[in-house]
Amino acid sequence: MGKGGVGKSTSSALTALHLASKGHKVRLVSMDPAHNQSDIFKKTFSDKFLKINNNLSVKEVDVGRWIDKYLKEMQEQVKRSYSYLTAFNLENYLDILKFSPGMEEYALLLAYREIRNSANEADYLVFDMPPTALTLKFFGLPDVSLTWLENLLALRNKIIEKKEIIARVKLGKKEIETDKIRNKLYQQIEEYHSIKQVFKDTSKTSLNLVMNTDKLSFAESQLIVNNLAKFNVIISNVFLNKWDNDFNISEIEERYKECKLQVFPLSETPLLGVDTLNSYLKKLSGFIEI
Repeated sequence: MGKGGVGKSTSSALTALHLASKGHKVRLVSMDPAHNQSDIFKKTFSDKFLKINNNLSVKEVDVGRWIDKYLKEMQEQVKRSYSYLTAFNLENYLDILKFSPGMEEYALLLAYREIRNSANEADYLVFDMPPTALTLKFFGLPDVSLTWLENLLALRNKIIEKKEIIARVKLGKKEIETDKIRNKLYQQIEEYHSIKQVFKDTSKTSLNLVMNTDKLSFAESQLIVNNLAKFNVIISNVFLNKWDNDFNISEIEERYKECKLQVFPLSETPLLGVDTLNSYLKKLSGFIEI
């Protein structure tokens, strides 16, 4: 993650190639709508993994497809729960949901969850994230959603309690039913708790902050760290990209002393194509353990 233009996509590609060269099975996933991996690898990627070599495959997440998938599933669920929608022709108004705030980061989270759940054969998943604003919303979504869902669950419990009181008055006994809405809320709460724990667990998730040597990059990097801390999510590694010999890295080492530092020297030639990327990796003095 990092400010737009600092080299997140290149850093992701280098990380994925490095891990693959060590014999690990790696899947590189472009979550950035700009999808720069196609330019970097000089290949056309899609929403299906494309094999680069025996150990590395790459794909691009189609955010629009995930938004449509989520909306379709939600509309079907609403129609099943509320059959009267058809009678009043209300289902036609559900199309407005695609313009709801938060839809883009929710689509990314759905894609992330499916990729992670289906990656049994992979040793590493490397995610090339969007610029700062969307990435922070992505990592904050589990906490925000849990607050919302837990309040909805409390409200649903009150509704069920009132229904049971009415049932006792009418029928003289407690109403017995399985509440589909409450069950769905429990399911979503469990899913978000699971994702939240994965984000916080540094043995499962390594967050790599990419920055350059300019002040704007420094400032935005600190903003990222401060905002993630609100969700108890921490940065594991700092990637200093486009470094030249004139820049003293001691300030970065001091500010991020709890993180490992990876320095990517400024390349004389554009880092495009697998051969060029691998050649650049060989010139590095070392690569931190992710």
